[in-house]
Amino acid sequence: MLCDQCNERDAVVHLTQIVEAEVTQLHLCEKCAAAKGIETTVAMPKHPLSDFLHAVQQQATPVIGDQTRCAYCQTSLRDFRATGRLGCAQCYTAFEGALRELLRRVHGAARHRGREYETPGASMGPVAEVDALRERLQQAVAAEEFEAAAILRDQIRTLE
Repeated sequence: MLCDQCNERDAVVHLTQIVEAEVTQLHLCEKCAAAKGIETTVAMPKHPLSDFLHAVQQQATPVIGDQTRCAYCQTSLRDFRATGRLGCAQCYTAFEGALRELLRRVHGAARHRGREYETPGASMGPVAEVDALRERLQQAVAAEEFEAAAILRDQIRTLE
């Protein structure tokens, strides 16, 4: 579809105006739309993590190593805070202290713990329960908890 104004270039902006129940459609190229004062560039939305990092940065005291740069890609900690993205895999090592603190604030701990599941117990089949008891038995022996290991051994024998 050609521009309604210049009839030379393809229309990329499509305006629909409704004035007193009368619908008017106008198809413009970028150049004609810019001449009419219509903005044709779409601003990219900010990454949600950058908003969060900015909020955390406002609350936190200034970090001493803010000017530290990754030796491999030259990304700085300030760049990471602005974009929410690291430059390369080596950035994780270069900014380990700051990332650990960020994870502690966000997740409550700096170390991944994984999900904690409740042991269903009664819903486990006998084979699965024996396997779980054997695993706990190996852990007890490795930790030199021999009394607990003896109890687990007896439970396994009862189930078998």
